[in-house]
Amino acid sequence: MSLATPVTPTQAVTDVPFVDRRQQSGSGEGGERRQFGNSYNNLSQEGRQLAEAIDSYKVERHRRYITTDELIGVLSRLGYKRSNGLE
Repeated sequence: MSLATPVTPTQAVTDVPFVDRRQQSGSGEGGERRQFGNSYNNLSQEGRQLAEAIDSYKVERHRRYITTDELIGVLSRLGYKRSNGLE
C-alpha cells in the first residue's frame, strides 16, 4: 500500500494480522494472572496470606484490580479490625 492510496478504516484493521497475546503467557497454559504472582516467597506469612486472599477475591469476581473498599472487605474477612485509636 503506497502513501497515495487512501486507506479506509476497514482496510487498516483487516490488513493487520490479529495476535492473541493471551496464548503467549510464560506458563503456556493460559492460567490466571496474579498481582503478587512470583513474589509470594519474599513475603511474610501475613503478607502471603493477604496476597492469596486478594488473588482469590479477584479470581472469584473476575476482577483484574480491586478498589480500596474491596481491599477493606478482604482485610475484614481475614479478621483485621480498625483500632479506634484509644488503645
